[in-house]
Amino acid sequence: MTRLTSKEVAHLQAMEGNPLTPEQIAMFEMFEREGWSDERRLAHIRTLLTKRVPIPAE
Repeated sequence: MTRLTSKEVAHLQAMEGNPLTPEQIAMFEMFEREGWSDERRLAHIRTLLTKRVPIPAE
């Protein structure tokens, strides 16, 4: 499977009406520049999301 570039991802997001923020674009460009693996990328994004969205206690 061919990985999309950050520019291609940004274009697709904009077409769907959900454009990337400048911070998101910078993050994906950093992933490409530093050669992060898919697993590391997902772990980083999950960490960011858990800081933004509190998980309710059961």
